[in-house]
Amino acid sequence: MNILDTAKRIVQEGPICDHCMGRQFAKLSTGLTNDQRGRAIKLALAMEGDRLRKDEGDKEILEELSSSSVNARKSLRKEGEDEKCWVCLGLFEKLDDWAERAEIALKDYEYSTFLVGTKMSGLLSENEEILWTESEATHAEQFKSELNREVGKLIAKRTNKEVELETPDILVTLDLANEEVILQVRSVYILGRYRKFVRTIPQTRWPCRSCKGKGCEACNFTGKQYPESVDELTKAPVIEALKCKDTKFHGAGREDIDALMLGTGRPFVVEAVEPLLRTCDLKEVEKQINDQAEGKIEVIGLTFTPKGTIEALKTSKADKVYNLKVTFKEQIPEEKLRSAINELIGAQIGQRTPQRVSHRRADLVRKRTVHDMKINELTEDYAMIEVHCEGGLYVKELISSDEGRTVPSLTGLIGTQATVAELDVIGVDI
Repeated sequence: MNILDTAKRIVQEGPICDHCMGRQFAKLSTGLTNDQRGRAIKLALAMEGDRLRKDEGDKEILEELSSSSVNARKSLRKEGEDEKCWVCLGLFEKLDDWAERAEIALKDYEYSTFLVGTKMSGLLSENEEILWTESEATHAEQFKSELNREVGKLIAKRTNKEVELETPDILVTLDLANEEVILQVRSVYILGRYRKFVRTIPQTRWPCRSCKGKGCEACNFTGKQYPESVDELTKAPVIEALKCKDTKFHGAGREDIDALMLGTGRPFVVEAVEPLLRTCDLKEVEKQINDQAEGKIEVIGLTFTPKGTIEALKTSKADKVYNLKVTFKEQIPEEKLRSAINELIGAQIGQRTPQRVSHRRADLVRKRTVHDMKINELTEDYAMIEVHCEGGLYVKELISSDEGRTVPSLTGLIGTQATVAELDVIGVDI
């Protein structure tokens, strides 16, 4: 079927605007907008009808083409002189209105790039399907693709911002059914390292076990198992600096709540959710966090980072260095202890999921390696033992054996129960 035959089918369905006509042939040429295509096609259809009326030919064909020609000529009238387009219901006459709505919605945000998307109404989707079926158009562009592009061009002109297809700062969605503009703002990500100097603070927010965060007597109606976390201690200054709705905390692993995080600190990313601003003075944010934390934690080296850093942190197999204060059920001769430690150096440790985390981790046997191990201090009451090991090793169970679930272990090698009384993380090698 040639272009004019398809166009004839289209105009017979009812009044149609230049945009909706041209969109049915969008894949057949370059350098033209759909409304330019549509007007040219309707003009050609009208001219062809006039030509055939002046020439001799089959009467039925002439009548059919004459009808199509009349419809085409009607569609060529200026806006407001004819019925509304039955396909878009006049939407393409209101592109400036949608661009203005978007500009108003965006006015309080700092951004460099945006992208327009469309949430179609049921009626408009149905109209498009009917047109494709009845016209048998095979070179059409989707309704929302043209709308996204045309409104995007108008927004760019109004705001002097750029359209970005891959990772826009803000996605502007045109909700046609509800006649509103919805913004989806890309998060801002800040990379840094933290040190934790107290043994009562978890890394992330921890809902109350009793009420699951709703608030009860057990948690003093706070909804929290612990009053503070590293997450919450970094939250307020980031919210203030970027005017965001909330933050999310992403750590490169985590230490137990009763463990210190020392040395060069643990890498983390704080995600600013729905920020009004996308830039700020991170040195000042760092200072604010550390001042407000009052010595409980310290953050260092804050810098803006892409979203992909989170995945890199989560999947990295960083080696860890721990300093352990170990106590023993019975007094152990120094030679026996040093011999056991030497056996663990370089050993591959088989660890069945520890009992203390079995409620949240799969019951598996994991293989991890101890790179180095040494005694830094030895008294009658305890030993200070430094362990350098592969990431993912449960170091408390390396010492205690977890009732035989970790093999080999220090407890198993010395023949009496050893327990980690205190644990400090002093290195995360990423």
